[in-house]
Amino acid sequence: MELEQRVRKTVSLFHENIKLAKDVELSAKEKEVLELAKMYASDSESWIAKGDLITAFSGIEYAHGLLDAILKTKGKDPYEDHS
Repeated sequence: MELEQRVRKTVSLFHENIKLAKDVELSAKEKEVLELAKMYASDSESWIAKGDLITAFSGIEYAHGLLDAILKTKGKDPYEDHS
Protein backbone atom coordinates (compact mmCIF):
# COMPACT_ATOMS: atom_id res chain seq x y z
CA MET A 1 0.00 0.00 0.00
CA GLU A 2 1.42 3.39 -0.91
CA LEU A 3 1.96 6.00 1.79
CA GLU A 4 -0.90 8.32 0.80
CA GLN A 5 -3.40 5.43 0.82
CA ARG A 6 -2.14 4.32 4.21
CA VAL A 7 -2.44 7.81 5.68
CA ARG A 8 -5.94 8.27 4.26
CA LYS A 9 -6.98 4.86 5.62
CA THR A 10 -5.64 5.79 9.06
CA VAL A 11 -7.55 9.10 9.00
CA SER A 12 -10.70 7.21 8.03
CA LEU A 13 -10.20 4.76 10.88
CA PHE A 14 -9.80 7.66 13.31
CA HIS A 15 -13.17 9.06 12.19
CA GLU A 16 -14.75 5.63 12.74
CA ASN A 17 -13.20 5.26 16.19
CA ILE A 18 -14.11 8.78 17.34
CA LYS A 19 -17.76 7.72 17.16
CA LEU A 20 -17.12 5.39 20.11
CA ALA A 21 -16.47 8.43 22.31
CA LYS A 22 -19.88 10.03 21.78
CA ASP A 23 -21.61 7.61 24.17
CA VAL A 24 -18.92 7.92 26.84
CA GLU A 25 -19.12 10.27 29.80
CA LEU A 26 -15.96 12.39 29.81
CA SER A 27 -14.48 14.75 32.34
CA ALA A 28 -13.61 18.30 31.29
CA LYS A 29 -9.94 17.33 30.87
CA GLU A 30 -10.83 14.26 28.82
CA LYS A 31 -12.98 16.45 26.58
CA GLU A 32 -9.98 18.74 26.08
CA VAL A 33 -7.82 15.79 25.08
CA LEU A 34 -10.52 14.54 22.71
CA GLU A 35 -10.70 17.97 21.07
CA LEU A 36 -6.92 17.95 20.73
CA ALA A 37 -7.11 14.57 19.00
CA LYS A 38 -9.72 15.97 16.59
CA MET A 39 -7.45 18.94 15.83
CA TYR A 40 -4.52 16.63 15.05
CA ALA A 41 -6.77 14.62 12.72
CA SER A 42 -7.90 17.79 10.98
CA ASP A 43 -4.30 18.96 10.68
CA SER A 44 -3.42 15.61 9.14
CA GLU A 45 -6.03 16.11 6.46
CA SER A 46 -4.53 19.53 5.71
CA TRP A 47 -1.04 18.03 5.49
CA ILE A 48 -2.30 15.37 3.09
CA ALA A 49 -3.71 18.12 0.86
CA LYS A 50 -0.31 19.86 0.93
CA GLY A 51 1.47 16.63 0.05
CA ASP A 52 3.30 16.39 3.39
CA LEU A 53 2.48 12.75 4.01
CA ILE A 54 5.09 12.09 6.69
CA THR A 55 3.78 14.90 8.89
CA ALA A 56 0.20 13.83 8.12
CA PHE A 57 0.94 10.27 9.20
CA SER A 58 2.68 11.44 12.37
CA GLY A 59 -0.24 13.69 13.25
CA ILE A 60 -2.95 11.10 12.72
CA GLU A 61 -1.03 8.49 14.68
CA TYR A 62 -0.73 10.96 17.57
CA ALA A 63 -4.48 11.63 17.32
CA HIS A 64 -5.12 7.89 17.50
CA GLY A 65 -2.94 7.61 20.59
CA LEU A 66 -4.88 10.31 22.39
CA LEU A 67 -8.22 8.80 21.40
CA ASP A 68 -7.14 5.27 22.27
CA ALA A 69 -6.00 6.36 25.73
CA ILE A 70 -9.36 7.97 26.49
CA LEU A 71 -11.37 5.04 25.16
CA LYS A 72 -9.28 2.42 26.96
CA THR A 73 -9.71 4.22 30.29
CA LYS A 74 -13.46 4.09 29.67
CA GLY A 75 -13.46 0.36 28.95
CA LYS A 76 -13.85 0.68 25.18
CA ASP A 77 -11.52 -1.08 22.76
CA PRO A 78 -11.41 0.85 19.49
CA TYR A 79 -9.85 -2.12 17.69
CA GLU A 80 -12.26 -4.78 18.89
CA ASP A 81 -14.07 -4.74 15.53
CA HIS A 82 -11.07 -3.83 13.35
CA SER A 83 -8.97 -6.99 13.58
